[in-house]
Amino acid sequence: MSVIILNSQNFSKEAEKSGIPVIVDFYADWCGPCQMMKPIFEELSDSYKGKLKFAKINTDENDEIAGRYSIEGIPCLILMKKGKEIGRIIGFVGKDQLKQKIDKIIR
Repeated sequence: MSVIILNSQNFSKEAEKSGIPVIVDFYADWCGPCQMMKPIFEELSDSYKGKLKFAKINTDENDEIAGRYSIEGIPCLILMKKGKEIGRIIGFVGKDQLKQKIDKIIR
C-alpha cells in the first residue's frame, strides 16, 4: 500500500504541487461508504505506482481544505494534475468501476 495521509501541513506539497497526477480521497472515519472504499483505494494504489499518487485527507480534521474543494458528499475522490482538478468521483464505487473511471480521466 502506498497511500499518503494528507493534512493542512503537507496538502499543498503532496497534492497541489505534485510532479505526477494525484487522486485524493476526501473521507471521514464515521462514514460507512468511506470505510468500504478504503481497501479498494489502497489496493488500486499499487497498480498505478509512478503514474498516479494516491492520497487521503480526513474532512473532519481538515475542514478548510474540504471547503476549498467544495466537498459536499463523501467519499469524494478528486483527481488533480498540476494543482488543477481534472476529475471527481463521488460516492462508493467498486474496484473495477473505480479503475475504469480513473483510467478514463487520466487518459
